[in-house]
Amino acid sequence: MWDDIATGAAAESALWAGCLVPPDRRAETPVFSPLAEPHFALGLETIYEGYLVHYGMPRLFAPPDADLSLLLGDYLYAHGLVRIASFGDTDAVADLSELISLCSQLRAESAAGDGQLWAASAALLGHGAALDEARAALRFHGDASLLETAARAAAGDEAVDRALAAHRLLR
Repeated sequence: MWDDIATGAAAESALWAGCLVPPDRRAETPVFSPLAEPHFALGLETIYEGYLVHYGMPRLFAPPDADLSLLLGDYLYAHGLVRIASFGDTDAVADLSELISLCSQLRAESAAGDGQLWAASAALLGHGAALDEARAALRFHGDASLLETAARAAAGDEAVDRALAAHRLLR
């Protein structure tokens, strides 16, 4: 999976190739994809890497400046969405679009809840209508508890705990 993300980006642009971390320094740890259906893993981790390029500590890339971080993160978002769209699951694409949008809002407002949002979105990918109320609680009231409850119900406590702990290290 990690080679697919890295080599795909490098093949797209010399700029992205120049941002790659050497293979021996990469943190090739899946964070939220273990909560999702296996066929979504590559697309989900590609999008999450884009999120980390924008806001955290990326596992595969080290852009040298903010402008390149913005461009690379957007490329990874788009490429991950293309990978998910290849399955013909428009609900999954809509869920991820909602995830990206709401994460941007949270970061702009310096608000908490992104980990729970990622966990619930991954665990219920393609079934996002089930998250409408929980996402609204986060968006309008800063309450991520419904998202965390949904993630735990779908993927189990242990898996969600692992994902949230890994996310905290990369934030």
